[in-house]
Order: sequence, then C-alpha cells, then structure tokens
Amino acid sequence: MASSSESSENSESFLRKRRGDPLVSDGLSHDSCSATVQDEDSTKYDKKVGVSLRTGTYWLTRIVLLRAIAFIYFVAFTVAYNQNKQLIGEKGLMPCKDYLRSVKRYVGGKIGMEALAYTPTVLWFMDWNDMDANLDGIALAGMAL
Repeated sequence: MASSSESSENSESFLRKRRGDPLVSDGLSHDSCSATVQDEDSTKYDKKVGVSLRTGTYWLTRIVLLRAIAFIYFVAFTVAYNQNKQLIGEKGLMPCKDYLRSVKRYVGGKIGMEALAYTPTVLWFMDWNDMDANLDGIALAGMAL
C-alpha cells in the first residue's frame, strides 16, 4: 500500500526550472501507464503559468545600461571618425604628429614609459607617416568593437 501511495506522489511531483519556466514533470513516464499519466497531467495543467522574475538580479537594468554605454561609445567614435582629420590630422588645427614629436623631445628623445605616462596613446606604436589613416583606423576599430 505504501508503494502505491509513493508512486502517486512521485508522479504528481514537479520541478520548477530556473528562470521561471512553466512546471515540468519529473520524467517518470517510463512506467506502463505513462500515456494516461501524461494525458492527465496535460489536461490538469493546461493553464498558462505566469513567469515570475527573480528579485535582486537586475538583469534588465544590466542589459539597458550596457547597451546605452555601447551606443554612447559608438556615437563618440563616429564623431571622432568625422572630425579627427580636421582637428588633429596632418593638416588639422593642432596636428598630433607635431604634438607627439614635442612630447618625445620633452621626455628625452625616446618613446618609453615616460612618454606613455605623459601622453597615453596607441599612436606611439604606429607609423607616423600617414597619421590620417591611423586616426581613421582607430575610430573604425572603436566603432566595430
């Protein structure tokens, strides 16, 4: 008698998956009356189960914040792509090639840790012959990322 009551309890026990999925059976459908149990279960639980969100996860806030920051960076790199040549390009208002040369002279003529600490930029490691292409490449890489 105890085994029949245990099997009925096991057939009616359900587990809730993480992330708020509807109720799912334990997987006890391997016995001989699996078709009848599944039919009873499907008619018994046909109602839609509301998905409840877990508190304290901030998943929506995280998604919105990261996408907003990514959009801000995309706009900033787009503006840099459009204005770098006019502002700091080879024929711009203040050419960055001249500025980097003056920093190099100031720190002793070498591109080392002092130059990187004074002016931290990736341009130290690039070829300075075509500075406009370097600036465009940096802006396009930032937009792609």
